[in-house]
Amino acid sequence: MADSKSIVLFEEKRVRRVWDEKTGKWYFSVVDVVAVLTDADYQKSRKYWKVLKGRLAAEGNESVTNCYQLKMTAEDGKMRLTDAADTEGLLRIIQSVPSPKAEPFKRWLAKVGYERMQEIENPELATKRMHDTYLAKGYSEEWIALRMRGIAIRETLTDEWKKRGVDEATDYAILTSEISKAAFGMTPSEYKQFKGLGRGGDNLRDHMTDLELIFSQLGEAATTEIARNDDAQGFFENKDAAIRGGKIAGDARNNLEAQTGRRVSTKDNYKHLAESKKRKSLKR
Repeated sequence: MADSKSIVLFEEKRVRRVWDEKTGKWYFSVVDVVAVLTDADYQKSRKYWKVLKGRLAAEGNESVTNCYQLKMTAEDGKMRLTDAADTEGLLRIIQSVPSPKAEPFKRWLAKVGYERMQEIENPELATKRMHDTYLAKGYSEEWIALRMRGIAIRETLTDEWKKRGVDEATDYAILTSEISKAAFGMTPSEYKQFKGLGRGGDNLRDHMTDLELIFSQLGEAATTEIARNDDAQGFFENKDAAIRGGKIAGDARNNLEAQTGRRVSTKDNYKHLAESKKRKSLKR
């Protein structure tokens, strides 16, 4: 299964998902859906699902037997197995969770599925939706252009890794960490802590400044070029390419900092945009 746009939001709550190219279906984290329906935190939602799962299994409910254990990004940033279900399986589970959000969530599920089918037929729609989502959150057009360019560079790099025998999500995380350490002197998790972001749903790059995005892109673009030039194969050769690619960005960052006397990495983040959007929605 390919992890594509792995987090979506329903009423500001994150729902992790994985797209399966073979079946043409989304598979959603059941615990995240339970959290949406019950307004509970992650730990309470896990306990709720554990009890509900046992009851449904005892009743012979197919929604439980049709759940898959899939790797998704956990709150600690690591890839961990979690129960996941497709839209049909989720609809059965939702019926067993008394919640005023059940009907709105069903409509949201249908919309998510429809949008994916549109994007398969016209890939440009996915780009436009992403642009419009960032714009609605309050990001500037200039920042959005940088962010979307970075996404394209990242996809080129992960495609290159896959071609070169690196196909585990955990390996991608390790290689990305090497690029980040060489470019900024911090792993992504350390960077998130530096910026005061949560360990779970906050996407680090959504909170980067223009310069931080530029040096992230340079590190990943350089890694891609080095891997191609060296014909790097397997994890360890690509790890070496990642360190060298990150160092190119790190050297450029150090040079700029020496010229300006200011650090590229800052504690600035864009959490205020989410808070502003939330305040506006409450006023309506």
